Amino acid sequence: MNDMTAASPGPGQPLTGGAAAVTTGADLADLLRRSARGDEAAFAQLYDATSRRLFGLVLRVVRDHAMSEEVTQEVYLDVWRQSARFDADRGSAISWLMTIAHRAAVDRVRSSEASRRRDDVHATTNQDIDFDTTAESAQASLEAQRVRRALTTLTDAQRSAVELAYLGGYTHTEVARLLDLPLGTAKTRIRDGLIRLRDTLGVPA
Repeated sequence: MNDMTAASPGPGQPLTGGAAAVTTGADLADLLRRSARGDEAAFAQLYDATSRRLFGLVLRVVRDHAMSEEVTQEVYLDVWRQSARFDADRGSAISWLMTIAHRAAVDRVRSSEASRRRDDVHATTNQDIDFDTTAESAQASLEAQRVRRALTTLTDAQRSAVELAYLGGYTHTEVARLLDLPLGTAKTRIRDGLIRLRDTLGVPA
């Protein structure tokens, strides 16, 4: 499939989704399995059923409509290429899709921020640098790196829930809905993930 032409809208067209025929996690899992076998019609159905939801998640992280559309298209390219990796025993189809979308959105934000930082450094190369400000920035960068490393110690399920709650800004109820989980399960994953992060970072209880 070239650039998802069977599933994605043309330039300037809004992302839409919510195909009425696809209503359950089992439906989505079946569409992913068929997509893995090269079924473009199944992939188009998957896109129609989930694109609005994934775009909403990406937009909440990226906060730019045009960039969010671009990221969402890249997400579906990844889904098409990686659909054979979906394992229903490890989680629901929508959780797998949302994890891919959220990570792509976070990566885009980090890339954009890195680009802005390079531009800022270039613009201020010949200006006096305030030592305290530089030290604070360096400390914040080190803390961010520690947190990112700590996140890699979580299970996939815990990391998805924690990232949505604390990087995406979602409530526990929203995390449960986005990951297609019971509320209690979502809360448990967030709690266990935070406990492991706290232990990894050496933060007192």
